Amino acid sequence: MSCDLCKLLSAPTEAVVWRDDRLAVVLVDEPGYPGFTRVVWNEHVKEMTDLAPQDRDHVMHAVWKVEQAIRDTMAPHKVNVASFGNMTPHVHWHVIPRYTDDAHFPNPTWGAKQREASPESLAARSAMLPRLRAALIKQLES
Repeated sequence: MSCDLCKLLSAPTEAVVWRDDRLAVVLVDEPGYPGFTRVVWNEHVKEMTDLAPQDRDHVMHAVWKVEQAIRDTMAPHKVNVASFGNMTPHVHWHVIPRYTDDAHFPNPTWGAKQREASPESLAARSAMLPRLRAALIKQLES
């Protein structure tokens, strides 16, 4: 098994916040971006169009619930939602809270760094993660 997401989903981990029979929601350990979340399809599927239409709808419904939980809990300036899969060709969506003082804003998180993120801001955002975890579960179970 060479797919990092397949490995992640096959082993028990605290990173998985919520799961159903089709997908999992994972809090990513990304120190500069507390609240960075992924919605990951359980099976190794390369493209969204490889999924049946009702499964595509299920993925996107989960993405929007994750975005809402992040907005309600962390009050970011912006939320980035993206699906790439160039390095890991397994259907997954990134949902990333963004702030005007984060290291890369307004660039994408992989773009040129604009500043050092304030350790105090990062600590305050990291402190929100237990509330975010609870909000994600509540949103996804509704």
